[in-house]
Amino acid sequence: MLKIQVGHSYFLRLDPKQWERGKPYPPLATIQVAALLRQMGHEVALFDAMLADGVEDYAGALRAAQPDVVVFYEDNFNFLTKMCLGRMREAACQMIGEARASGARVIVAGSDASDQPGAFLAAGAQVVLLGEGIAPLVELIGRLGRDPAIDERAWVSGIAGVATLVSEQTQLTRVGVLPPDPRLTVRAAWDLVDIERYREVWRRHHGYFSLNMAASRGCPFRCNWCAKPIWGNHYNQRTAQDVAAEMTYLKQSFSPDHIWLADDIFGFHVDWVTEFGDRLRAVDGSVPFTIQTRADLTSERMASALEQAGCAEVWIGAESGSQRVLDAMNKGTKVPDLITARQRLGQHGIRVGFFVQLGYLGEDLDDLLATRELIAQAAPDDIGVSVSYPLPGTKFYEKVKAQLGEKTHWQDSNDLAMMFQGAYDSDFYRHVRDLLHEQVTLQQSHAEGPTERYREARRALDARWDALVAREHAHRTEDAAATPRAAVHSNAQSQL
Repeated sequence: MLKIQVGHSYFLRLDPKQWERGKPYPPLATIQVAALLRQMGHEVALFDAMLADGVEDYAGALRAAQPDVVVFYEDNFNFLTKMCLGRMREAACQMIGEARASGARVIVAGSDASDQPGAFLAAGAQVVLLGEGIAPLVELIGRLGRDPAIDERAWVSGIAGVATLVSEQTQLTRVGVLPPDPRLTVRAAWDLVDIERYREVWRRHHGYFSLNMAASRGCPFRCNWCAKPIWGNHYNQRTAQDVAAEMTYLKQSFSPDHIWLADDIFGFHVDWVTEFGDRLRAVDGSVPFTIQTRADLTSERMASALEQAGCAEVWIGAESGSQRVLDAMNKGTKVPDLITARQRLGQHGIRVGFFVQLGYLGEDLDDLLATRELIAQAAPDDIGVSVSYPLPGTKFYEKVKAQLGEKTHWQDSNDLAMMFQGAYDSDFYRHVRDLLHEQVTLQQSHAEGPTERYREARRALDARWDALVAREHAHRTEDAAATPRAAVHSNAQSQL
């Protein structure tokens, strides 16, 4: 039996926006791996960075665990880990160094490590798992369990799907993107999580408590900007019976007020969602939950099935109100579908949020105004706005990688910096983001009918949009060679 410490490097305190937001979730994939290793017969401890005070907390956890092996397995259900935030990589590398100094073997897995294994190997990791990495992880732990003194070369020899250092050079044995491994279906090791600490943060910030789970792994759609380093376009869905049983377990064990279903695409098939709801009702296991899905999957039957299962909120990847931009993204959805889906879900009492993406290749002011119009017509309950982020391994990244300079990562999720040459600079998109958020706030605060105060606020907001449009039309007539476009817009925004 080995002593294994499983951890991750997403420190909420290193992400000011998310720390202030106060919506932490346990590292789902990390505790699933912990459960798998424990099922293999090993003693497992967890270092949960999410609510730690800082990287300095790791040294004490390492001394307490005294592990033979440390597995840093990033939570690939947390979308922020796909963005490979710079502060989190720095934290991971520091912890890797400390773990190696303690004499432990160190294995690393995650989106950033899969894309850039050299940085983690240089920090001291002996093995980086490429992709989900369950098969090589099981083999590595198995070899070490049989021979704890096995030398490093023999330990990693002949294992596919890993990166190692050989003569100070990174050596990779990629096997391509594989489907989700069926061995990662054991119930997550929830007992290793300090649930009460999560509960306290949630209740202090929001007055309720939320936990997370996932009914599937992967996504079969092919949006050309979406990260695919873990599962590619593979999609694996658990049975409705299994997912209903897990939600019931969470309800009975921890009494959450809400569940975040972290699937890239939840449900997918109406019959699955219907069975899920039926099984929950049969055992009083339903907890109000939030999902992510697509507009073109939101039929009337699906909306009804979601309502019956207890769905409280749906987030849709709207991305843009411009069909031209959606087509360029290979999104596969139509703008009218977004409006219909929002109305349909609303009729079933389900809140709707839109994810919106600004600055995609070829997007111009008319496209941005189309997004403004979409928000006005669909009137979502909330929006999440970001700028296009070139994630390694995507077709979008390949198109813009020649433009990437020294800044290849955001430091934290509020960075919102353009990393390629878009139509405008980062400040411009931050202003558009703020205008869109203000528009949604106005619409929601006066949903039952406009007041005079609302009309005044609306006129002020429209005036700011009009000023932006007027400046853009004026700039179109200027000599672009005389004044760089990005500089013009940066100056213009100081007046907004």
